[in-house]
Amino acid sequence: MAGLATTFGSGAMTNTINELEEAQVILVSGSNTTVTHPQVARRIFDAVDRGAKLIVIDPRKTKIARHAHIHLQIRPGTDIPLLNAIMRCILDENLIDDLFIEMRTENYLAMCDLLLRVDLNQAAEITGVAADDIAQAARMYARAQRSTICYCLGVTQHTCGTANVKSYANLAMLTGHVEQEFTGVDPLRGQYNVQGACDMGALPGGFPGYQAVADPENRKKFEEAWGCTLPENPGLTVIEMTHGGPDEKRLQAMFIMGENPMLSDPVLDRVRTSLQGLDFLVVSDIFLTETAELADVVLPAACFAEKTGTVTNSERRVQLSHKAVDPPGEARADGWIIQEISTRMGYPMQYESPREIMEEICLLTPIYGGIYHDRLHASWGLQWPCLDRNHPGTPFLHKYNFTRGFGRFEPEQHVPPVEPADNEFPFVLITGRRYHQYHTGTMTRRSVTLTRERDTSLLDMHPEDAKELGLADGCRIRVRSRRGSVPFTLHLSTQMDRGELFSDFHFHESPTNILTLADSDPEAKCPEYKCCAVAVEVDHD
Repeated sequence: MAGLATTFGSGAMTNTINELEEAQVILVSGSNTTVTHPQVARRIFDAVDRGAKLIVIDPRKTKIARHAHIHLQIRPGTDIPLLNAIMRCILDENLIDDLFIEMRTENYLAMCDLLLRVDLNQAAEITGVAADDIAQAARMYARAQRSTICYCLGVTQHTCGTANVKSYANLAMLTGHVEQEFTGVDPLRGQYNVQGACDMGALPGGFPGYQAVADPENRKKFEEAWGCTLPENPGLTVIEMTHGGPDEKRLQAMFIMGENPMLSDPVLDRVRTSLQGLDFLVVSDIFLTETAELADVVLPAACFAEKTGTVTNSERRVQLSHKAVDPPGEARADGWIIQEISTRMGYPMQYESPREIMEEICLLTPIYGGIYHDRLHASWGLQWPCLDRNHPGTPFLHKYNFTRGFGRFEPEQHVPPVEPADNEFPFVLITGRRYHQYHTGTMTRRSVTLTRERDTSLLDMHPEDAKELGLADGCRIRVRSRRGSVPFTLHLSTQMDRGELFSDFHFHESPTNILTLADSDPEAKCPEYKCCAVAVEVDHD
C-alpha cells in the first residue's frame, strides 16, 4: 500500500480480477498463485488458454512458474535490479509510451537517469537470470497492448518491499500499462478482508478511507462525528508493538482480534517476551490459539457465518455477508464486543445494526460514500471509490488521472537482503504457504480432511544439497538461524535453486518464525520473512 500510494496515490488493486482473462500478457511476481489465490490462478490459466503470455518472477519453480512462457528465477531479494534491467531494455528499444509519460506522469527524467546507469550483464549476475531472458521478458511485456502485473507477499515481505512495489509501478507507467482495462498493477491481498480492514482504518496512520491522522481537518471531522478528542500522531505497527517502536515505550496492554502473532510474527521468542511482559492481554478469537493461551482474558468471537457485515476483497469490491447461523455458547460478533468494551470504559457506543454502522462509514469515508447496505442487497458488490448513491462503483482506477494527480516515477536502487548466506549459515530460507493449510492453521488444522492431506511441516531442499549433507528424504532435521532452531521433516525438491530452502509456517510443532528476522521495510515496517540465513543439521532430539 505504501508503494502504490506514493506512485499512484492509491494503495489498492487497480483493476478487477475478471480483467485478467482478457489481458495479453500477465506478469506474476512473488506469488504462488495456485496455492494462495486459486480463483485468480484459474483466470490466469484461462487467459493463457486464450493465447495470453505468462511471465513469472519467483525464486521457486511453483506450479504457475512451470506454466509460464518465461520464468525469471531470481535470487531472493533481487526484484529491483531485475526490474531496472527490464526497464533499461524497454528504454533502449524505444518501447516506452511517450505520450502517456508526458501527459500522465512526473519525475521521468530522474527515472531515465537511473536506467541509463543500469548494466544488463551486472543485473544478470546479481539476479541469477540470464540477460537474454531479461530482454525477452521486457519485449513481451512492453509490446503487448494489454499487459498486467500481479504480485503478492514474495514482493512485499522484504526490507525493500515498498521499493519493490514502486519499481513494479515504474514498469507499468513506463509502458502505459495502467489507467485502462486489462492492464494495471494488482496486489493480491494475503488474507480474507484484509483490504476492508485497511480501508476501515486498521493502520496506524489513517482514519477510515486512508484519511491521514496527521491532517488537522481529518481529525476535526472525526472528532465532531464521534464527540471525542483524537491524537495527532500515528500509532504503532504490529512489529513496533512486539519488537519495540522508535521511542521504545513499553506497552501496558494489548487487545488482539483474529490474529495469532505467536506463530505469524518474526522472532517468536521476542514476541512471547513482549506479550508476557504486558500488564494485561485480551485476545478475541474463534479458537484458543497459541496467542490466546497467553491471554489474561479470552473473548469468544463469532466466525464469518455467525454475523452480518461487509467484506472487501482484493479488487476493492465490497460485498454483504449475511448471518447464516447463531454463534455457539457465549461467542459474540466483533462489533458487539467492541461496543460493549467501549461503553464500559466510559465511551458509550451503541449501534442498532451493521446497517447503521455502514451509514456512518458512508458519511465519513468518501471512497465508501455510496456503499449502502440496501445497494449491496441488490448487487454482487460495489467497488470503491463509490462516491454517492448514484455512483456505479469503479472497476478500474486512474482512468482519467491518478489519485495523486500525476503518476510519480520513483527510481530505486538495489537493497541487498539483510542476511546473506555465509560459511556459518550457508542457506537462504524462504517462507510461505502450502496448499492444504492456511496461515497459522487456526481453522484449517481443525479440518480432518485438510489435516489428512498435510499434517506436518516440511523443509524443501534441493536433492544435491541434501546429498552433500548426507540427508535423506523424510528424515528429521533441525534448522538453525541466529535467533534459534526449529525441527522439520526434510522434503527433497527441485523447485528451488541450490542453496535455497522453503518452509511453511502453519504448524506450532515447527514454528518457522523463530528463525526469521524482525528487520523490516523502513516505510511499511513489513518484516523480511522471505530471506534469512540458516544452517541445516540432523535433529538428534
